[in-house]
Amino acid sequence: MTDILEAPVTDVARAELPSWRLVMRRPGFIVGALILLFWIVCALFGSSFAPHSAYAQQLLATNQPPSAAHWFGTDQLGRDVFSRVLVGARSILLVAPLATLLGTVLGTALGLALGYIGGALDAIVGRLVEAVLAVPAVIVAFLFIVAVGASATTEILVIGFIFTPIIARTVRSAVQVESQLDYLAAARLIGESRRHVMFAEILPNVMPTVLVEFTVRLGYAIFTVATLAFLGFGVNPSTPSWGSDINANYGVIAAGYWWETLFPALAIASLVIAINLVADSIDRVLAG
Repeated sequence: MTDILEAPVTDVARAELPSWRLVMRRPGFIVGALILLFWIVCALFGSSFAPHSAYAQQLLATNQPPSAAHWFGTDQLGRDVFSRVLVGARSILLVAPLATLLGTVLGTALGLALGYIGGALDAIVGRLVEAVLAVPAVIVAFLFIVAVGASATTEILVIGFIFTPIIARTVRSAVQVESQLDYLAAARLIGESRRHVMFAEILPNVMPTVLVEFTVRLGYAIFTVATLAFLGFGVNPSTPSWGSDINANYGVIAAGYWWETLFPALAIASLVIAINLVADSIDRVLAG
C-alpha cells in the first residue's frame, strides 16, 4: 500500500521541478558541463596558469616526450604542448559559439517565417535551403574562406550562414506543428499581427527546439573550426590552435612523436563530446 501511494507523489514532485533542475540532475549533463567549464576557464585564463609560454621556442628541447618538465612533451620547435593545448582553447571557443549564435538567430527567424507564413515563400526558400544542405558544411566554408580570406570574423560569418538553413529547417517543422494548435487560431481570431503571433506566441513554445539546435550545432561548429585550422585557414600558425597544431605535427607521427598530435586531438574530442553530452541531456529532458 505504501509503494502505491509513494509512486504518484514522486512523479508529481518530479513533474513540478523546473526543466533546468531536471537537466542538472542528469549525470551526462554534469560530466559534459564540467569538461566544458574547464575549457572555458582555459580559454579565458589559460595563459595565466600554463606552466610555460605557449609561444616560446626551445630549439635545444625539440620533440621531447612527456615528462615532469613538459607534461605533454614538446613539439618540433621546442614549444610546450601542454601550454599550447591550454591556450589553444581560446581561438576555438571564440569563433564557434559566436558562429553558432549567429546561425541560431538567423535560422530561427527564417524558420518562423517559413513555418508560419508558408505558401510561395516556403516553396522558394525551401528549395534554396535544400540546395545549400546538399553540400557538406566544411566544403562550403572552405570555398568562401578561399574567396574572401581567412580571419576569425570571416569564419564566424561563414559558419553562421551555413548553419542558418539547417536550423531554419528544424524550426520550420516545429512551427508547423504549433500552427495547428488552438491557441494560434484564437490569436488569429482576435486580429493579432503576424509578427506578434510569430515572436510572442510561437517563439516561446519552440524555444526548447531552438536550444537543442544551438547546443548540437555548437559541437559541429567546433569541429568545423578545427578542420579549417587543420587545412591552414585558421589563425596565424604561431598562435596556439588545436587544429593548426595537429596540421603542423601530424607528419612526424611516423617518427614516433605521437604526443605532438595526440593531445590537441584529444582536446578537440573532449570538447565535442562535452557539448554532445549537454545537448543530449537537454533534449531528453525537454522531450520527456
